[in-house]
Amino acid sequence: MNLADCIRTIPDYPKAGILFRDITTLLGDARAFRQAVDDLVEPYGAMEIGKVAGIEARGFILGGAVAHRLGAGFVPLRKRGKLPHLTRAVEYALEYGADVLEMHLDAILEGERVMLIDDLIATGGTALAAVSLLEQAKATIVAAGFVIDLPDLGGAQRLRERGIRVQTLTSFKGH
Repeated sequence: MNLADCIRTIPDYPKAGILFRDITTLLGDARAFRQAVDDLVEPYGAMEIGKVAGIEARGFILGGAVAHRLGAGFVPLRKRGKLPHLTRAVEYALEYGADVLEMHLDAILEGERVMLIDDLIATGGTALAAVSLLEQAKATIVAAGFVIDLPDLGGAQRLRERGIRVQTLTSFKGH
């Protein structure tokens, strides 16, 4: 199955000129969802991953399923103020301003093997913020997996330049 065929494209969302890649159609298709999770897990099944870190919000859906398949725990990486316990945070740049990503201080043990998951990698800003959080926790980042890559925006390449193994399942030209 070609997963790209299961992803809806919404023009001019959230602003004019953007082609939004909506994975809710993939998630709603049992076969496509199962294939996406299987494909994200397949290269890493024997790597003894202790935790899967998922980026809010679609990374929670995919990351939870990947963690289950790997027999790993799940760590939510959330926007500021959403986690109830003590957190570490990293601020990162957006096109118009900044945002903050947080993780519980006790979510990952030093040296724990972690896989990062999200639905899409574009410029890599949010993923690099997640990597920074994981590095602050002294995690060993085994890999980062994404359903969609927008290679023209260079995010996956930025992660690779940081020495992170990146897996994407499909890609779309442009943004």
